[in-house]
Amino acid sequence: MPLIVILWIIASAFIAYVSRRTLKQPGSHGFYRFFAWEAILTLALLNIQSWFIDPFAPNQVISWILLFVSLIPLILGLGLLAKKGASRGRDESSANFAFENTTRLVTTGIYAYIRHPLYASLLYLTWGIYAKDPLSVAGILLALIASVFLYLTARSEEEENIRSFGAAYEGYLKKTWRFIPYVF
Repeated sequence: MPLIVILWIIASAFIAYVSRRTLKQPGSHGFYRFFAWEAILTLALLNIQSWFIDPFAPNQVISWILLFVSLIPLILGLGLLAKKGASRGRDESSANFAFENTTRLVTTGIYAYIRHPLYASLLYLTWGIYAKDPLSVAGILLALIASVFLYLTARSEEEENIRSFGAAYEGYLKKTWRFIPYVF
């Protein structure tokens, strides 16, 4: 069995283990996130041989920019959730990770511009990985699949946050973008 297949099986098993609670809740944001992670993993392994070929080609430059940019919303988003979100931790009944179980709505910093910096990070990561081999039909399909599942993840989480934070979150929806400030 090729090494890539073995890596995919091991990484998929890890993703399934981490997602085990949310997979029991179809329609939850974690359920959709699992499929986005799987598509991103598959795309990364599909394009792994292209990562360092011709490093100054336009597609490689675009790819590296997107990959580095993907770190910004991840770091800023996690930092603000930890600092201002007032996590209630993770109980046995919750499918969320502890950092997702916030008791306060975070609307400052990067959250003043985009509602989902962690999913935006995954979106930028996806397209950065895709840009490594932009002529791949399987690659474009996987990038599109990951993007659709990230969109579904965000929509589902928005519904969950409306239930948790009510009118405050509905007002927040009207003032912010989903993934890309001033665009989408």
